Formats: sequence, structure tokens, C-alpha cells
Amino acid sequence: MNLIKALFRPLARAETYTRWLHLIVSGVFASICLFVFPGTSAAGPLSWAGFLVLPVPILLALSLIPAVRSAEGVQARLLLIPGRSSATSREGGSGSGAGRRGSSDERRAAGPAVPGISVAPARGWAERGHTALWLLVRVLAGTAVLVATVWLPGLSVWLVTGPGGWWALLTPLPVVALAALVVGVGAAAAQAARWLLAPSSEERLAALEERTERLLEHNRLARELHDSIGHALTVAVVQAGAARAAGSAQFTERALAAIEDTGRRALEDLERVLRLLRQDDPGSANVPRRPALTDVERLVESARAAGAPVDAEVTGPLDRVPGPLSREGYRIVQEALTNALRHAGPVPVVLRVAARDAVLELDIRNPLPAADAARTGGSGGGSGLRGIRERAALLGGEAHAGPADGRWRVRVRLPLDRLP
Repeated sequence: MNLIKALFRPLARAETYTRWLHLIVSGVFASICLFVFPGTSAAGPLSWAGFLVLPVPILLALSLIPAVRSAEGVQARLLLIPGRSSATSREGGSGSGAGRRGSSDERRAAGPAVPGISVAPARGWAERGHTALWLLVRVLAGTAVLVATVWLPGLSVWLVTGPGGWWALLTPLPVVALAALVVGVGAAAAQAARWLLAPSSEERLAALEERTERLLEHNRLARELHDSIGHALTVAVVQAGAARAAGSAQFTERALAAIEDTGRRALEDLERVLRLLRQDDPGSANVPRRPALTDVERLVESARAAGAPVDAEVTGPLDRVPGPLSREGYRIVQEALTNALRHAGPVPVVLRVAARDAVLELDIRNPLPAADAARTGGSGGGSGLRGIRERAALLGGEAHAGPADGRWRVRVRLPLDRLP
């Protein structure tokens, strides 16, 4: 029983019939070449030889066209291995066709890849040679399947209507042979596609680089979302606690307004990050602008609204600080103020932001209770401080955080390549 199930299981798979179609189309191409060639319409050795030989020069000429490899890769994905492209990564099939680092638009146009099958155009003679060999294999295998598809069912009909008698008992055999041929040749064609249409080392490297860049971008977005939502929640908690302790309707109204404003900005950040994750295109015009150091005043006002007196001093042309430095600098200030509110409460905070001498300096200080200083021990643990150090390191700068003279101090220095 299990043997019968194993024999008939391939017949229940959709890929068996899509592979059959893929092979029959190849055989039809060979038939067209035979019929249009003069003098080969009659049956005989010349006709059968032409059936196999005539397509060869055409296939060799087609293999020289780079786009043919892309077309063959797409067909192999859709017909030889259907239903698997959406469940796989972009390994090997998202090459740009223009070197190791193709544009993101070209890579996205290539679509998701099936492991081992590329859709990039041929970029060298080796890939053109593999394409030519694949075309020959495809047409020869397709010709065999097409002939069997036409001849074997006819043989079954002949066994019933022709000799009669016990020959009718052999009627199922040609159909079974056709099914076995389709399954076997289809599987062999799929494997041949993986060998001959395999992505080059450059394509694999480009796909790996793209995947690494995407993971890094997602990690950055996750850290940014943590900073924004964490800041909003910290301000909301501090404001709510202060309003309850104050017992003043006027103070409560101001606290609620501050919570509303901070929450609205956090929702804007959340929406922006979600849009980026949905469309996977950081450069889209539909994504709201990321906050930068020019928006640091909103952080100061938010901290002041939470009850923390902030002595802020901003010097230098912040509007001329390069975009990546300005955006990451904003997040560093945000995380430092959030830590001050979370761990020390609404205490006086000193904030210094200065862009001078090709260096961006960020200095945030707040009183540190003795118990907290003893507990932290100056180790600077925690994901927030680790994120500050990671941001500074990625930008080629340095960050120091820890107790200093009875205060908690976060000091960051980021090099400015140049001020435009």
C-alpha cells in the first residue's frame, strides 16, 4: 500500500504538471523548427535528425543574448519549482546585472529567488555557455516528452481497438510509462536548472550584502523605535506621577497636554518605522522625515514638561551637520534625557550640544543619588547606554557614560567629515 502511495504521490503535485507543460513547450519549439525547414516534412531519418539538430544553431544564438538567461530563470522558477519562491530568501537571484553592488531597484525587480536558480542576465561567457547547455538540455528533454505525450496515449488506444484479445490488458502500461517519464524527466530538468542556471559567486555575494544591509537597517529601526517609545512612556509616567502628587487641576492639565504631545510624536515615529518596514524602501517620499538635531528643542520642552529643569545650550551650525550625524545625535540626546527622567526623576539636567572644530559634542549631566551611583558602579550597563555607544562607534566617534563628581554624565564626540 505504501509503495502504491509513493508511486502515485507525484501525480498529486502541481509541479508535476507545470514541469510537463515546461517540457512540452520546449518540444513544440523543436517541432516548429522542423516544420519550417524545407524538405523535412516527410517521415524518415532526415526528419528525425532534423527534429534534434535543427534547433541547435538557434539555441546557441539565443544563448548569446544576456536577457535570455533571465527569461529562462523566471520560467524555471514558475514552472519547474512552482510555489517555492515566496518562501525563500533572495539568495542568488537578486543580482543587479551591473556588478557586485547593483541598484536596489534592479534587485527588487528581480524578485525573490529560488535557491540555486538565478534571474540575472548573463554577464560573462561562462554564464552564456551554461545558458546554451541548459537550452540544449531543455529542448532535447522536451522533445522526448512531447513525442511520448503524443505517441504513448495513442498506443493505449491501439491496444484496445487494434489487435484485441489479451493485448487489451496492456492498455494501462503506456499511460503508466508516460507518467513515469514526465515525473522523472521533470525532476531531472529541475535539477539541471539548478546546476546550469545557478547564481554566480558575484550574485551570491551581492545577495548576501543586500541581506546584511537589510538586517542592519531593521536593527537600526528597532533601536530607534525603542528610543522613541521609551522616551514617550517615560515622560508619560513621570508626568502622571507628578500630576497625582501635585493635586492641582492646572498642573494636571499641563501634564495631560505634555503627555498628549509626546504620545503624538511617538505615534508619528511608530508610523514612519512601520511604513519603512512595509515597503522596505528607506528613500520613499511617503515616509515622514526623521527628527534631527535641529529638532532637539522638542526633547528639551518634553523633559521640562515632565518637571525636569533643563539648562540647554546649543552652539554651532546644527543645520549644516551631515544628515546621519544629526539624526543619530538626536537619538543620543533623546536616550540620555530618557535615562535621566527614568532613573533620577525630574531633576535638573544640563544639556550641551556643540558643533565646532569638525567635531560634534554632546554632553548631558544630571544629579545622581548616592544609592544609584553605588548600584551602577559606573559600569554603564543597560540597553540604552549600549545603544549610545554603538551609535557613536558606527559614526567613528566615542561615547562615555558614568558617574562623575556626584552626577551622571553622558559625553559623546562625533567627528564631522566636513560642514558643507
